[in-house]
Amino acid sequence: MRYVAIATDYDNTLAVNGRVQRETVTALENLIQSGRKIILVTGRLLSDIVAVFPEIGLCERVVADNGAVLYRPGTREHTVLAPPIPPAFIEELRRRQIPSLSVGESIVGTIRPHELTLLEVIRDLGLELQVIFNRESVMVVPAGINKASGLAVALREIGLSPRNIVGIGDAENDHALLNQCEYAVAVANSVPMLKTIADWVTTNAEGQGVAELIGELVGHDLSVPPFNTSRRTLLVGVRKNGAEVHIPAKGLNVLLTGSSGSGKSTLATGIFERVTEHGYQMCVIDPEGDYEGIGGAVMFGTSQRAPAVTEILTALESPDTNVIVNLVGLPLQDRPAFFLALLPALQERRAKLGRPHWILVDEAHHLLPREWQPVQAVMAQDLTGMVYVTVHPDHVAKPVLQTVDVAVCLGEDPADAIGRFCQVLNLPEPVGDFSALDPGDGIFWDRKSSEPPYRLRIAPCEADRRRHRRKYAEGELPADRSFFFRGPGDRLNLRAHNLFQFIELAEGLDDQTWLYHLQRGDYSTWMSEGIKDPSLADRVRQIEQQPFIDANRSRQLVRSAIEDRYTVPVTDV
Repeated sequence: MRYVAIATDYDNTLAVNGRVQRETVTALENLIQSGRKIILVTGRLLSDIVAVFPEIGLCERVVADNGAVLYRPGTREHTVLAPPIPPAFIEELRRRQIPSLSVGESIVGTIRPHELTLLEVIRDLGLELQVIFNRESVMVVPAGINKASGLAVALREIGLSPRNIVGIGDAENDHALLNQCEYAVAVANSVPMLKTIADWVTTNAEGQGVAELIGELVGHDLSVPPFNTSRRTLLVGVRKNGAEVHIPAKGLNVLLTGSSGSGKSTLATGIFERVTEHGYQMCVIDPEGDYEGIGGAVMFGTSQRAPAVTEILTALESPDTNVIVNLVGLPLQDRPAFFLALLPALQERRAKLGRPHWILVDEAHHLLPREWQPVQAVMAQDLTGMVYVTVHPDHVAKPVLQTVDVAVCLGEDPADAIGRFCQVLNLPEPVGDFSALDPGDGIFWDRKSSEPPYRLRIAPCEADRRRHRRKYAEGELPADRSFFFRGPGDRLNLRAHNLFQFIELAEGLDDQTWLYHLQRGDYSTWMSEGIKDPSLADRVRQIEQQPFIDANRSRQLVRSAIEDRYTVPVTDV
């Protein structure tokens, strides 16, 4: 199950003229019977919504006061999520006799056209408050409080990810709600701008529109056209013409294949980084410890201790936790059996909570070998959001390769990798330019597209950039990438094979030699061509071009420029 809950507005969405009709209540009950949850997200005061919605107990959580209050219908407890509105603000509004004034714990409401008065009072009192519109209603809440902030608290409390939530609303204050959710729906009676950001607009209005959504959600989990859209994408690389190549952030399977050292780990790490940046949860199966130290993940298993399925599943209960399963502590022959025991448990978790959203399987030819005959239950469960990394695509089980939507081939012989993939599936080989690739290049093949495979430049990952930055700061660059302090007449030959050594040598260098290279622009040239850091080169070039700058001052500025960009990241690494 991909979508495990809906987050719905109340007035003019769930309710008609302030009341929820019986057929809409029946639809909500059907949603709950399907195993999904309801989160009500409303601009109404908590006391108001409890009074007008007797079926509020159907909701797992209620976010009221436009994000300022969280209510738990099961226990009738509530938590205020925002500081109170200053009494002086409320008193001034009453003094000015603002009509239809409603006051909650952290919200004040009125009607148009009195928003200008509200803004004047906020300005005059110097308050950090924001004005939010909801059709003819106008609300004032503390800065940073909206439906999205309240929903985020509710989801954390019940252990759900926004990447598994469908949001539905009708008015201006629902923009934040819909943007927070994975799938955005506007009912037919919505304001025009809300419809423009929605993934889908219902045919029916208000409660009937909500019932329409629930019917589609229960019927097929929004997995068929035109509902199977993805507003988020993952960058894979850049074509020769400069066009970026993206894949949907959900609902497909990717094969990364190529010879050892061809960049598969770099691309896989880049996918991990972009997946998690978008708020999706990822589980990496790492048979050989290649992903140790990757940022933003918890690792289970070491070279001395095998991971346990229970600890992996416990960690994944938090939607914000990404997991790396290190199998190095298991004997080589036991690793496939461990993974094949873990996979059904991950699928069961997906069926209940919709995550982990992505599962990356390294050394797929070893963990899912071609002789593996999966039981029907494994293939029948959700087996999307998979990344298979392998040197030998023809050694991976055929049922697995049949699920691949996108293949990225790297290394010196991409034609061989594509050929072996097609051979297993009894497919004709696609036509394309499969000549030897330069380092960092790949062949991208979208099997669902009519476009033939094409070449691209793999997008760098942050972990790779950190490794390079450490190499430039502390490593040993080759002679042709090093800097040589020679001075006028080549009287010196001092080699700096990294940035930190450059700083050390500069500190002890005589002023004449330092200024000789500074005035020639040699430092910025090296940082651009040798270090390949144009930002640092630009900053140092500005120092070089300062008129009448002396040796000590310029040395200090160049050192600061280097340390600002490299000292902190290197320490983190």
